[in-house]
This record gives sequence, C-alpha cells and structure tokens, in this order.
Amino acid sequence: MAIPRDILCIIGPTASGKSSRAVLEARKQDGEVISVDSRQVYRGLDIGTEKITPREMQGVPHHLIDIRDPETAYSAGDFVEDAGKLIEEISSRGKLPILAGGTHFYFDALLKGLGNKTPIDPDLRKKLETLSDEELFARVSGADARRARELDPKNRRRLIRALEIIEYQGQVPERTNLIRGAYRPEWIIINPSSKEVRDRIDARLITALEHGLIKEVRRVREELGDERLSELGLEYRIIGDYLRGALSEDMLLPTLSAKLWQYARRQKAWIRKLQNELIAEAV
Repeated sequence: MAIPRDILCIIGPTASGKSSRAVLEARKQDGEVISVDSRQVYRGLDIGTEKITPREMQGVPHHLIDIRDPETAYSAGDFVEDAGKLIEEISSRGKLPILAGGTHFYFDALLKGLGNKTPIDPDLRKKLETLSDEELFARVSGADARRARELDPKNRRRLIRALEIIEYQGQVPERTNLIRGAYRPEWIIINPSSKEVRDRIDARLITALEHGLIKEVRRVREELGDERLSELGLEYRIIGDYLRGALSEDMLLPTLSAKLWQYARRQKAWIRKLQNELIAEAV
C-alpha cells in the first residue's frame, strides 16, 4: 500500500483571503500551491475569478491556473487526476502540496472520491436542455431535496447531471467514505463573520468593476456565446444578463452582491459540515 501523502488544505468562503494565506504558508513550510478553483483553470478569466497575479504569488509555484481554454469544459474528474499527479510530483521533491480554493466540490472529489458512475444519456440530456433553469431546479428539488440544496439553481450543467443520475438511481447518492487514505490532510479553515464576508464581497466587486470586469465578460461572451458564458459562474452569467439588456445598470452591483453572498452562504454551510466530520473523526 502506498504511503499517504501529507497535504495542507486551505478553505474558506469567497473573499476570505485563501490565496494570500496559501502564499504565506508556502513560504513558511516550503510548499507549492495547487489551486482548487473550477474557473481559474481557464485562460482569460482573470478579473471575474479574482485570479492571483504573478506579483501576489511572491515566487511561490502555483498549479492548475491557466491550463485550459474556456471553450473546453474542466470537470471534477479532471481535477482529481491532475491534482493527484501534482501531489505526487511536489511531494517527491520534498515540498509540501498546499491545496487552496473555494470549489469545495473538488476537495470532496479528491478526498472522498468521485462517487457516482452513472453513464451519460444523450437523449435525456437533449430533452432536459429544452427546460428553463427554474424548471430544472424544480425537478431536482422534487426528486432529491438534499442534492438540490447543494446546487446552484442556475448551474444548468450540474442540474442536468443531477437529473440524469436521478433518472437512473432515484436520487443522487451521498458520499459516506470520509478520506480514502491516499492523503493525510491538515486543514486551515478561514471563516470570517457573515458581515465581514459581505463587506469584502462588495469591496471586491467595486474593485473588479473598476478594473474592467464588464469588458472582460463582453470579450468572453463574444468569443464563446451566451450559453457557455452562463456556465462560467455567476459573475459572468449576471453581467451577461446586463449586456443583453435583461438587467439594468442600477441593479448590476446589488444583484452581483446578493448572488455572491448566497454562494458564500453555501460555502459556509459546507465548512460547517466538514468541521462536524473532523470533530467526529477525532472522537
């Protein structure tokens, strides 16, 4: 049996300071950072994903950033494969792999396994694509309320995948095998108060808009179209609505702020669940 690899996992809600803490720990512990972010893998999505800059990296090697063009999807399975190879490589050089990011589904996939192997059903997907986001979410909620609570109601790709699994199994199975033994994770949990997170979200949004977020989204929309744009996260989807005239300029910042806060609340809920699991493990 292979010896479990030591890894450091840094988690927290959006705008909590994960990237800067990862750099600090890498410099202290002779580590390299593996980004756990489903969107920072894409080239050209810089402002909207708050991608760390070379200057902010302070010479610390960062991995899984700018590795894929945005027209090509990157999945949790891709992350597990790539991160696993990187952990082995970094460890073999005597360095500490530091995983930091806000895509908690990727942490679950790496440490608990990908879980479901339900095959893709092209005919079912074609039918589901004709439904609105609201109709898809309603169907998931009606069939599997637990899985619905874990999903972004506007993430069509995940909603359709959930319905595909439900069609075959009745519900989306919950993972139960905490930590499969390949890694020995140490956790740094950054979890500021709700008020602090909301204030940071608003400050970040104002800065991003000043630095050209709308221009970035317009470029991505022109290159990829509205459907793919909506799959790239709520900032891109909401500003896409604004560019199409479906959202007024006065409502742009409040809408972005409210949706990002909803996302941060889901991240906080995942953190609470993890903390409870870690406490149960320690008993």
